[in-house]
Order: sequence, then structure tokens, then C-alpha cells
Amino acid sequence: MTTLSERISQSAFDGSRLRVVLLLDLHEGAQQRFLEAYEHLRNQVASVPGHITDQLCQSIENPSQWLITSEWESAPPFLAWVNSEEHVKMVQPLHSCVRDTRSLRFSVLRETSNVAAHTPEPPKGRLQANPRVGDGVVRHALTFTVKPGSEDKVAEILAGYTSPEARVDDTTRLRRTSLFLHGNRVVRAVEVQGDLVAALRHISRQPEVRAVEEAINPYLEQDRDLSDPNSARVFFTRAALPAVHHVAANGKQPKGVRRHALYYPAKEGCGMALARMLARQDELAADDPACPIAGSTIFQRDDIVVRLIDLTVPLDADPTLSLGVRGSRKTAVLRRLLDPEAAGGLSTDRELASFLTRSDMALITDRRASDA
Repeated sequence: MTTLSERISQSAFDGSRLRVVLLLDLHEGAQQRFLEAYEHLRNQVASVPGHITDQLCQSIENPSQWLITSEWESAPPFLAWVNSEEHVKMVQPLHSCVRDTRSLRFSVLRETSNVAAHTPEPPKGRLQANPRVGDGVVRHALTFTVKPGSEDKVAEILAGYTSPEARVDDTTRLRRTSLFLHGNRVVRAVEVQGDLVAALRHISRQPEVRAVEEAINPYLEQDRDLSDPNSARVFFTRAALPAVHHVAANGKQPKGVRRHALYYPAKEGCGMALARMLARQDELAADDPACPIAGSTIFQRDDIVVRLIDLTVPLDADPTLSLGVRGSRKTAVLRRLLDPEAAGGLSTDRELASFLTRSDMALITDRRASDA
């Protein structure tokens, strides 16, 4: 029998401590400049709520290879910080020193300490209770806004490109890309089997993708210059919309499944709480064999919350289920977490159906690899 923990392949909400590993390859001669920038940065990071400790390490074999590890009480405070505009500005001085980076994030599952050597302090946060099994797929999204009035043109461009080669290398493949539009906001969700960073780099180098990116440049609200590595880095850092939770129902995905994306306009400062509530609702739904939700992925950054759901029934068949608010008083909880101007009323079936319609993002394109 599949347990709930086995169906949750990704979650930022289990309360376990988080270990973040950042691998860096510095430009030749940039070591001292990097160290000075890091010294200034670490004093600011130390005051961030939820931060426990961090270490800066240098390779004993190659002085250009560095490693930063940090530990956090749980994932939410780290995600709130790393996705903030403050963080984007804070790390700017490091970019000119770094040739390449790779960020890895892990829940702490087990730990061993030498209790004979010292008396350990009471641990902050808790260990992950059980290993997650998952399906080997990494999920990520990008979001950005386009100039009002350009939505139809942008949708035409994004729907018409030639799909890039799915195979990245011997261990990594692109499985699926889904593009949605809500007002003037674009969301591009990708599923990767293997190494997400390798896949994103592969995508960015494909001529057909580069042509699309250049074609939409004039319509973006945030200017960018893809020929300038720093401009491109800042744009895609701000556009990152991380997956914070994924749950799938039992067994193989049934036939007749249709993908939808719902946009939830969170009240200021409530994005993480809203994502957590929706995650819990989807966990409960996955425990019901009759539930028509075959899978759910929640993406969240600041107060932007997007929930991607694969349904075996029409979206409007059960608005409370589709919105993730089935159960006692869940609609009231959702209303407290939403921007009141955008949410409107949620007290009646008609109001819920109206909100579902407004939240439903328009599908631009949904492409799968042939073997996905």
C-alpha cells in the first residue's frame, strides 16, 4: 500500500531542518574580493529569522572551488529570504567574482554527533521523519509580467516555438513544459527527470528557445539583456517560482487527465501560509482513492501562489475541491489569506464558482516528451 509520505515527493512544510549547499567556481584572481563580499554578506544573513549557522569552505585541491553551507530551522524562512528582493540585492557583489554556481537544498533526515567531546546544544528545528520516495522528477517554474495589451501577442509567440531536444545527457531529460497566462502574468512550469540545473542550461542554449526569449523581450515589464550575464541572472532570479509541495495520487496517472493552473492572489505577507494551507488540503485529497485530483504541485514566491493540478473531471465539477477548500471552514481560511480586493466574496456556491473562473489561468501550451 502506498503511504501518504511516499506520495509526497517534495514539501517545504514538514518542519524539518534545512541544509543548503552552494557550490561556487570563482574567476581566477577573485578569491580575496569574493571573501570580502562574503564577510559583509554573512553578517546580514546571521540576523535573518530561522538561520542557524553557515560555513564558508575552500577546496584543498583547487583554490577556485568554494563551498557555502548553511543550516536553517526549516525551509519556509529560508525560502522567504532567498526569494526576497533584499536577497537579490544582497548577493549582487558576489556575481562578478563567480564563474559558475550550483545550489542544493536538503532536509536533515539523520545526524550523528560526538557527545563525548562536547555537550550539544538543544537542536533547533526537527529532523525529517521519513524519507520521501517520489518519482525522480524535479519541478520548477518561472513567472514574469508583460506589458498590458501585449498578452495576445506574447501568447502567440510562446505557443508557436519548436520544442527543444528532450535529451539533455545520459541522466537528464525534459519531460514536460506547461505555459499559462493570467492577466499579464506568464507562468512557465517545467518537469525534469534528473538534474534541473543541467536541464535549464540546456534549454537556455537551444536556438529555438533563445529566439522566443528575444521575441518577447520588447513586451516584458522588467527590462533584460540576455547578452549580459548579470542582467540575465537578475531577471531569472526574480522570475524563479519554486515548487514548495508536490503530491500525487495512488498508482499510474489515469487516462483523460487535464492540467490546470490556478492563480491565488495572496494578501501581503500571507503567500507562504496560503501555500501551506493548500498543500495540506492536497495531502488530504490524495488520501482519498476516489479523488479526481491525480496530482498537485504548489509554486510560491512572496505573495505569488500558483497551484498546478491534474484533474480527471472538469475543473468546475466541484469548485471547492478544485480550489483546495473542501472541508469545514476551509473557505473562510482561504478568504483570510487572499487579497480581499482580488478575492471578492466566497460565501456562496456562485461566488466560489466565480472565483474559480477568475483564478483559472489560460493554457498557452502543454508539451510532453514522447516517453513522458
